[in-house]
Amino acid sequence: MQVRIGVQSMPKELVVETAESADEIEKSLANALAVDNGVLVLRDRRAGRVLVPARSVGYLEIVDDEQRSVGFGT
Repeated sequence: MQVRIGVQSMPKELVVETAESADEIEKSLANALAVDNGVLVLRDRRAGRVLVPARSVGYLEIVDDEQRSVGFGT
């Protein structure tokens, strides 16, 4: 999955490639927002972590990985 995170007061979005499912990502955000000073934690595919204060999340876009065709064929 590719996750794009819009963070308040930041001009660029964060982009994270993760092996987590869309449901797991949504649940992580919901849990972080339910707690005072919650932190959204996403693990990227290279075993790193991205931490964002849940209150600072402006939007979260989850994009399913698709196999893209190369060339002019469909």
